[in-house]
Amino acid sequence: MIKRVEPPERLLMGPGPINADPRVLAVMSLPLLGQFDPVFRQYMREASELYRGVFQTRNRWTLLVDGTARSAIEAALVSLVEPGDRVLVPVFGRFGHLKVEIAKRCGAEVRALEAEWGTVFPPETLEKAIREYRPKLVAVSHGDTSTTMAQPLSHLGRICRESDALLYVDATATLGGMDLPVDAWQLDVVSAGLQKCLGGPPGSAPLTLNERAAKKIERRKHMEEGLREPGQRDGEGPVIRSNYLDLAMIMDYWSDKALNHHTEATSMLYAAHECARILLEEGLQKAFARHQRASDELVAGLKAMGLELYGDQKHKMPNVTGVVIPRGVDGEAVRRALLEKHGIEIGTSFGPLRGRIWRIGTMGYNARPEAVQRTLRALEDVLAARR
Repeated sequence: MIKRVEPPERLLMGPGPINADPRVLAVMSLPLLGQFDPVFRQYMREASELYRGVFQTRNRWTLLVDGTARSAIEAALVSLVEPGDRVLVPVFGRFGHLKVEIAKRCGAEVRALEAEWGTVFPPETLEKAIREYRPKLVAVSHGDTSTTMAQPLSHLGRICRESDALLYVDATATLGGMDLPVDAWQLDVVSAGLQKCLGGPPGSAPLTLNERAAKKIERRKHMEEGLREPGQRDGEGPVIRSNYLDLAMIMDYWSDKALNHHTEATSMLYAAHECARILLEEGLQKAFARHQRASDELVAGLKAMGLELYGDQKHKMPNVTGVVIPRGVDGEAVRRALLEKHGIEIGTSFGPLRGRIWRIGTMGYNARPEAVQRTLRALEDVLAARR
């Protein structure tokens, strides 16, 4: 017989996933309930209300997509983008390229606006591109973990409204760790994942959308034949090209209609519910400040070791730090030694940055002084052994 899994203890200090808060792991072991049990439906309503607080929104449609953060990215794009729509994607790292690919798969006419990795876009560059291209949708990352950069967004919602474009924001890397006031910044759709600043495991993806976005999605609503009732009519728009990630059907499932779509991931809903409770108990501003303090502490320690930080530091996320791998140092050997000797995982990167930088996360439950100091001591020990 294959033995029960017994994973080793690790301190996950990469760009995600991170170590889940023990409170979150505890609720995941609680008894399962049926998806239409009145108690479970109440937990769903509570999760919506909790994430309104996390997203700083009054959006009715605030819910969870069952899957990792990427499932919500794809749900948003496949539900919003109709074949032939113009989509503008500001790309400043790997996850901008991901949104380009998904939008193309949806049949969009996509324009990728690219910035050098390690930088972000000035507001005037985005404004000019939107006014010239006239997209139906702008899809942008708030923070891109591949480069550790965060794109300023406070101005972008207004610009999109003036050009009658919807704005989708991928906040996978930032929700819970950076300020993201959805309503104040006029963001139409925002999605995230639990496994970074929210301090949970991968597998549930919070998403919120406003009435502007809901109207476009509901125009494309098509009912499954096995659920159709007499007299029900489909929307006039083209069918959404995914069943599982069809937000029109997911919205019906989360509504008071409780119209069956999929089987809700019970334990993951418990986890998402507790992640939001923990964050709101702490207070958003206190959580943002904690992430910044952890980042500052990490940066100070790295500089004390003589290490160079990657990218434009004015726009570095407070929850992920890029470190230039010193000349002559085998970056992967260092990562292996940290894992094998100290039980600590840090990240490499992708594409043009693969083998050039390490990425160290200070996110969620791991944005604590003890986690940062343990990581710095271990890195110093491993580097000293190679000099």
